[in-house]
Amino acid sequence: MLRGFMTILVKELKELVRDPKILIGMIVLPLVILPVMGLVLGYAAETAQEEAQKATLLVLNNDGGNWSETFISYISASLNVAVLNDITPQEVVSQDVLTKYNSTQFVEIPSGFSQNMSQHVDGGEFAITATIKVYGVFQGGGIFSNIGSSSFNIFVNGFNRAIAPDVVYTSQSTIIKGEIQEGIDPATLSGLLLSQSIALPITLMIMLTYSMQIAATSVAMEKEEKTLETLLTVPVDRFSILMGKLSSTIIVAGVAAVTVMVGYNYMLGSITLGLETAGPIDLVELGLVPSPIGYALLGISLFVTLLSALALAVIISAFSEDVRGAQALVGYLYPIVFIPALVLIYLDVNTLPQAVKAILYAIPYSHPIIASKVIVLGEYTTVILGIIYVTIFTIVIMYIASRLFATEKILTAKLKFGRRSKKKAE
Repeated sequence: MLRGFMTILVKELKELVRDPKILIGMIVLPLVILPVMGLVLGYAAETAQEEAQKATLLVLNNDGGNWSETFISYISASLNVAVLNDITPQEVVSQDVLTKYNSTQFVEIPSGFSQNMSQHVDGGEFAITATIKVYGVFQGGGIFSNIGSSSFNIFVNGFNRAIAPDVVYTSQSTIIKGEIQEGIDPATLSGLLLSQSIALPITLMIMLTYSMQIAATSVAMEKEEKTLETLLTVPVDRFSILMGKLSSTIIVAGVAAVTVMVGYNYMLGSITLGLETAGPIDLVELGLVPSPIGYALLGISLFVTLLSALALAVIISAFSEDVRGAQALVGYLYPIVFIPALVLIYLDVNTLPQAVKAILYAIPYSHPIIASKVIVLGEYTTVILGIIYVTIFTIVIMYIASRLFATEKILTAKLKFGRRSKKKAE
């Protein structure tokens, strides 16, 4: 029934193995991407922990008693602490004290802390507890960006074990766009927005890969079926042929950008998290949903990025002999799409070394993901500069594509590897 099966199997395997484009795309690239992602994840966690340890913790000592001094001495043994006396949390935010100390969080020891501690330790009412108020700045970065706000509870728990169980409690608050939001933990808020950090990069990766494959297949199919030669002989400007091929995918890209914006808006508007202490967190009320201008800028960023990917795919596919070769060549571009997206899921670009940051900003496919994070905080300048950069990149790519279509190289261009070239030379 399967007579000759092994012969056909061996033949097909030899053809696949002999094609360097497929071999590199399926074997070499995963061996590069996965180790890189392992390094990224390790670096993300390590960087977050180092920042939490090195950051200056501001302590507002509004109590001035013996127990407040004891607590400050305890945490000073492990943290870099700066003590401010007789200053309110509102003054810290309005006077931009955090920037002065290069800090992203502070704690307040309120008045009456030492009195409550003394009553509890001296055998008073067990219900009396002392509260430390913790304030963290919402950074809106990667998954590990707000690790410092949750790590402070470790020191409070250690202090409780050293003194008496469950004496000191913490209340969490978040500073969002310069305003204090009581009862909201920065780490909890970051977890709530985790879907935002993951959904858009993954969606963008899928859109880019599909659109690039469609654009590449369009040109490669013309070359494979020998219809491109006929098309280039008709009395039509060759740039019009290029734009005609791109226009259909541009329309699809525009529709895709709009649909992503609709889905993205619905996702952010529907995300809530019920907390026993503070009730549901409403992102709209907190101002963490983009404004109409923000949505417009994000949509433009998505559109120009998709357009650049389509133009680049057309150029790459011109060097292929058939559809399979075009798809394999386009696969070489996937690392510059996947790696920035996956990196920005876990890391805040502002915390990266300058060299790494420059590389991410140089890759055009990073900008929609960066834009999705900064528009929530109202930082439109970064988005606009990214749109300008990607637009210039797209114009350059389209110019190269137009020059390629203007010559006969569009018919003869082929990307060859050493083994095949040597065979033909012989």
